[in-house]
Amino acid sequence: MIRSLRVRGFVVAAAIVVAAAPAFAAQGRRGQEAPAGITPAEVQQMFDAAELLQAQQRLNIRDDQFPQFLRRFKTLQDIRRAGLNERARRVMQLQRLATATPMDENAVTEQLKALKDADAKTAADVARAYDAIDEVLDVKQRAQFRVFEEMMERQKLDLVTRARQANQAGRRGNP
Repeated sequence: MIRSLRVRGFVVAAAIVVAAAPAFAAQGRRGQEAPAGITPAEVQQMFDAAELLQAQQRLNIRDDQFPQFLRRFKTLQDIRRAGLNERARRVMQLQRLATATPMDENAVTEQLKALKDADAKTAADVARAYDAIDEVLDVKQRAQFRVFEEMMERQKLDLVTRARQANQAGRRGNP
């Protein structure tokens, strides 16, 4: 019963994510709220929830493993997201510094070092998060988790690509 509810929840969440993808992609370019009132953060939360439920199913995570896996998987997702946000912020600052006239070489050098340090910190935090997840999973589940993550990343890229293509086709059709 519980497992069927989880699967049903995944199907609903995945359908929402797929349906919202074109609006989400368009929103990212315009900087406005998506037409259906779904924010990028909400789309990300839905995708994260769908990913978690699918992970549970694909890895055959037992009910007694699930609470620990849930916390640790969410931590991994949060670390990655925070690292990406920090990196984007630092790269934008680096772009401003590098295109300034005159360019302040010391400030650029400092920002390059800060970017490198942030990347190293994120990598170390991600490695610790994987270690924590590995403590909960058996060897087979660990291997399946790494394969699962790669598959999910490919699906995300495919979803974004399809959303962009749909948006471009819509713009060509509506001059």
